[in-house]
Amino acid sequence: MNKVIIITGASSGFGKTTAELLSSHGHKVYGFCRREMSHPSITYVQCDVRDSETIALKVKEIYDKEGHIDVLINNAGMGIGGSLEMATEEEIDTQMNVNFRGCVNMCQKVLPYMRKQRQGKIINFSSIGGVMGLPYQGFYSASKFAIEGFTEALSAEVKGFGIQLSMVEPGDFATNFTASRKNSQSTMDDPDYGPIFKRSLGLIEKEENGGLTPDVLARKIEKIVNAKHPRLRYVVANFEQWLSVVLKRIIPGNWFVNILVDYYKTKPEKK
Repeated sequence: MNKVIIITGASSGFGKTTAELLSSHGHKVYGFCRREMSHPSITYVQCDVRDSETIALKVKEIYDKEGHIDVLINNAGMGIGGSLEMATEEEIDTQMNVNFRGCVNMCQKVLPYMRKQRQGKIINFSSIGGVMGLPYQGFYSASKFAIEGFTEALSAEVKGFGIQLSMVEPGDFATNFTASRKNSQSTMDDPDYGPIFKRSLGLIEKEENGGLTPDVLARKIEKIVNAKHPRLRYVVANFEQWLSVVLKRIIPGNWFVNILVDYYKTKPEKK
């Protein structure tokens, strides 16, 4: 059965690939994004996920036109790299407001219609950075940890209304996310953090650029959209990253931090 689907961050990367795949299989897809876009089988909606008033208007327009909203996919997100100590208030607010508050805004505006229908499906984008705190991507991780807790709690609140919640936890993928990451200049310039951050960032970018392609995740999203009883969490990553998620769950916390220190080379070099 074809569904009415809203997906945020639909202008590039995961969002664009997923929107195109779902629309090619007959679903009515509304792609929310900040810039003007056009596509023969996707209805693009120009909107910033931080703008709750505009979201409310756009979601109501979709419901009034279609009579139902079946799936919400919260994909919109961005990354800011740098040390936690040196992050500015603006950087913290931007990171949390786009990734976390944007997800909350969309859920709050779509849920009244799904409750009215007594059915619906929400798929929120977390990350393997949402199950482990990644050095020099700390507020990105914090925003995804917030999505994890929010989604788990929301799932328990709305399950009785026939609404299903799922999260995808992607590992490294080759998308424009790498090129669009904003990096802290104060971290770059700091004599202690700067050399470590640059070294770690090189490792991060190498892994991302050599990662899986967005179509892998798009196909997983499609399976969740079509699943009768979807799981709460889906890790979508290569074997090494999948194994790191498993290890995080079973080994002592300090051991896992030591693994992160070694992997991301966050110890200062001896002078």
